[in-house]
This record gives sequence, structure tokens and C-alpha cells, in this order.
Amino acid sequence: MSLIASEEDLSDFRSRVLERGRELYRDLPWRRTRDPYQIWISEVMLQQTQVARVDGRWQRWCERFPSPDALAAASSADVLEEWQGMGYNRRALSLWKAAAMVSAAGGEMPCAYRDLLELPGIGPATAAGIRAFAFSLPGVYLETNVRSVFIHELFPGVDGVSDKDLVPLVERCCPPDDGNPEDDPRSWYYALLDYGAHLKRTIPNPSRRSSSHVRQSRFEGSHRQKRAALLRLLLAQDGQSEGGSLEALTTELSDAEVKSGRPPLSEGDVLALLEELEREGFCHCFGGIWHS
Repeated sequence: MSLIASEEDLSDFRSRVLERGRELYRDLPWRRTRDPYQIWISEVMLQQTQVARVDGRWQRWCERFPSPDALAAASSADVLEEWQGMGYNRRALSLWKAAAMVSAAGGEMPCAYRDLLELPGIGPATAAGIRAFAFSLPGVYLETNVRSVFIHELFPGVDGVSDKDLVPLVERCCPPDDGNPEDDPRSWYYALLDYGAHLKRTIPNPSRRSSSHVRQSRFEGSHRQKRAALLRLLLAQDGQSEGGSLEALTTELSDAEVKSGRPPLSEGDVLALLEELEREGFCHCFGGIWHS
């Protein structure tokens, strides 16, 4: 479906992207390191989260858990507590589980694509990002800003652009690591990210013309919001002999729901949420008291 296919056209496209990347470069904290662990943390934090929210939280995380060994040695409650406010608590739990695997294997983050994909929570884009930004290795790093640039530049006016159309182009355009720091996988993908972020601020988001674009569902009042609120209560009340009882948790969560203009929850509703969180490893019950 691409409107261009020749190597000459792709070369012109790459030149435009690199030029815009130099103009729009963002000196972000996680770009000042090649530590694969720290880059991994930044990649996970930046998923569906604004850069401004990650800046500050990333530094605090890396100070508290400076290595895979340190993260693996922490309790799940400490990890979830540090993650609060970032959304999608499953990501924090996956980080913790993956760190335990890395620590057990010697504490060094792998760089092989297949090895990275074996770690919980690391998918193709995250693996490619770690390889590009930590090791400057080529790969297909297809995330929303990268997708925006390719659709804007190569598919003008086209709706329903699939990743099957994009992946071969992303692969062809990614340079090898031949010692040129101004055009290696690391600098190339930074240019795409910064140009893509600029496009999303200045024109209708091109990635919405992707067939994979899904409009994010409303968070307030959703099942996900209630889970997150309940987990925050568990983290805040951990260690209190009576604070984590089903009755107490139901009262606090219901009060919060009512204050937000929503109906209260029954003990059955809250128990179902707790059991769901327990199955996923977020909490456990001992002697009738729930703990994170």
C-alpha cells in the first residue's frame, strides 16, 4: 500500500527524518545512558504515558532500584508502591518478575532479541527499543510516534494502514551500526520519536489512520479504575491489623466511589476484585486480612 518503494525515495525520506530529528531533538534523561536496565525501565514507563509524567519518576525508580538485582530483591509491595500514579500496575509486576529472571541468570540484561522476548512484559517493540538505545543494534522498533512518521510521510491521506505495510519499510530504513553516531539505530529512532511527537502536537495524529489504532476507553468509573483504587488502599493499609479486612476495604472503596458520583460497591463486588488481583499476584489473604 506504500506510495513509495524505491531505495531512492526511502533515502530521501530518511534524510528528511534525520534533519527533522536534529531540529526537534529532546534531551531526555534516559537518553544520557546506555545502561540497558535503565533504558528498559524508561521504555516500559513511556508506554501510553506522557514524557512529562515519566521525567522524575524514572530517576526516582532508578535511584531506588538501580539494577535488576536490586529490583529483584525488593518486595512486590515496594515495587507496586513506587509505581503508583504511572497506571497499568501489571507493568510493574512484570518488571519485578523479569528482574528476578535476569538476576537469577547473573544480573546482566540480555541483548539478544529472543532472550529479551522471554522476559515477562517485554514485547517486540520494547525488545527492539532496548537493543537500539542500549546497544545501537538494528531492528523493527514500531511504536506510536514511529508509526506516526511513517504514515504521515509515506501514506498521506490513506486510512487503515496496517503494521504489515509498515514493518518492511521500518526494517529497510533502520541503518546498521557502522560507527556513524549521527545515523545509527539509536540516533535514527530518536529522530523518528521526536519528529513523531512533533507531528502529534501540530497536526491530527497520523497514527489514528493506522488499522491498529484503538481509542483508549474511559478510565474513571471503569473496572480498571476500581482495581487501581483497591490496590492503592491495600498498599496504604498494609501492616495494619484490621485495615485490610474485606469489610474495611469495602467501606473505603465505596466511600470513594460515592464521592465521585458513582454507586457504592457491595462486599461481593470488592471480594471479586480482590480475588482477581490475587490471581494475578497483586495481593494475598491471610487470616481474613488482605495484603499487597
